[in-house]
Amino acid sequence: MYHKAGSILTVILLHAAIAFCQQPAVQSLDSIKLVKPGAALVKLSQQFAFAEGPAVDKAGNIYFTDQPNDKIWKYDVDGSLSVFMDKTGRANGLYVDKKGRIIACSDEHNELWAITPKKKVTVLLTDVEGKKLNGPNDLWIDKKGGIYFTDPYYQRDYWQRKKPEMKGQYVYYLPKGKKQAVIVDSLLVKPNGIVGKADGSTLYVADIADNKTYQYQINADGSLSNRRLFVAQGSDGITIDTEGNLYLSGRGVTIYNTAGTHLGNIPVPSNWVGNICFGGRDRTTLLITASESVYTLEMVVKGEE
Repeated sequence: MYHKAGSILTVILLHAAIAFCQQPAVQSLDSIKLVKPGAALVKLSQQFAFAEGPAVDKAGNIYFTDQPNDKIWKYDVDGSLSVFMDKTGRANGLYVDKKGRIIACSDEHNELWAITPKKKVTVLLTDVEGKKLNGPNDLWIDKKGGIYFTDPYYQRDYWQRKKPEMKGQYVYYLPKGKKQAVIVDSLLVKPNGIVGKADGSTLYVADIADNKTYQYQINADGSLSNRRLFVAQGSDGITIDTEGNLYLSGRGVTIYNTAGTHLGNIPVPSNWVGNICFGGRDRTTLLITASESVYTLEMVVKGEE
């Protein structure tokens, strides 16, 4: 997710330095069996300050953010690209719930927002036990409607505060209909990308500062257990396909199967890939938000989200 509203170049160089030594080398698309034979990256646009946070709706339309410009964009199933909403509370990560609302990590005031298709905003969460959140970054919604989200601290130039109120950078769960979130992991250095399996059994969280991605068992009450290292690679954003393969962003898009075996790296002509999401009518279009640019790539697998 987008990290620093002031200096995009600084962010890109920082991320590249963190990821450079440990991410697998890039390779040709032809060697990645999950990519549609003969497919190539298609650049949709190169007009963003920092494109981020893509999420798909029921029809296959994809929404993504340009946080420095405080906008949510829409890439519809017919291939049209348009601004969906201005003044989004500095929305970062997004997820579309079963009601068709966009749930946004809006960190202008460190909140979670629900945005209807008619752009009506409801604030779902503003604090935890009276303390301001660090800055909600990425989220995933389980089949019960509960929201898992990461809350790293990245100083914003539009904040008055200069330090966090929270003691740490945690992963939270907000049960459906509740107004208080609970900490479900307090041991990560800087949690960022997050995604879960559709059956509600498993959650993945990337610790971008520690360059690791973890796997958890999701319990009936929303708590997490059996944390284990999935891969020794961090990520900005994460998505998953119906075969359980995990897609990590950073230097290109790196793919691992359910056992954590490296399947390939999609090379992207950008210094940093912020996030990825499957969309389109059949969910086989991979949309890649890559700093100033957004790309699509046709796959032979479908997205699970």
